[in-house]
Amino acid sequence: MRTDEKIRLFFPAMLSAYGPQGWWPAETPFEVVIGAILTQNTNWKNVEQAIANLKREGLLDAAALAAVADERLAEVIRPAGYYRLKAKRLKNFIRLLTDEFGGDLDALFALRTAALRERVLGVTGIGPETADSIVLYAAGRPVFVVDAYTARLFYRHGMIEGDATYEDIQSLIQGALADDVALFQECHALLVEVGKRHCKKRAAECGGCPLKKFLEEGQPVREMW
Repeated sequence: MRTDEKIRLFFPAMLSAYGPQGWWPAETPFEVVIGAILTQNTNWKNVEQAIANLKREGLLDAAALAAVADERLAEVIRPAGYYRLKAKRLKNFIRLLTDEFGGDLDALFALRTAALRERVLGVTGIGPETADSIVLYAAGRPVFVVDAYTARLFYRHGMIEGDATYEDIQSLIQGALADDVALFQECHALLVEVGKRHCKKRAAECGGCPLKKFLEEGQPVREMW
């Protein structure tokens, strides 16, 4: 089976097994941005606590985040882990937003998709996965988010090689699927769910996996990603 065909078949199989995931859990696009930065190297429950703290302190706002001291911000987001580093990253993004777009997220999101992605990627501490999470889930643009779960799953299914880059995997997926924001959001969330339940870092646990039927002979034996 061709790789692009397999990718297209993954989605209905996962959706049938798990149903809609409803990502990204947030009340506003700005909250999505903050959550995307905070979720680096931690689990979502920790991020939820950090966001709750920001709301309680009246800091889930561009102007408030621009004004708050770095040390104070770090303490508020402590549950997210790496809190001093993440406070700096939040400040870096807010600096972009305030200095270049008057603190208006809609003005930033008015950029064309490629330019928007480039500006967000230009923020110190924001890499491709975080930038694309912002572009897809907050700005609502069809850019697929590639994470470790997706890379590991694709590798074990023989769809990529071990030296595949973020851009290689993203191009592979976007070349197979229609440019549809809702599809990209749901497919990404479902791949994460499969990764959490079955395609774990130490080993694949294929029993009950909705993608097991797509494994070909000799898979999954490769233990990278």
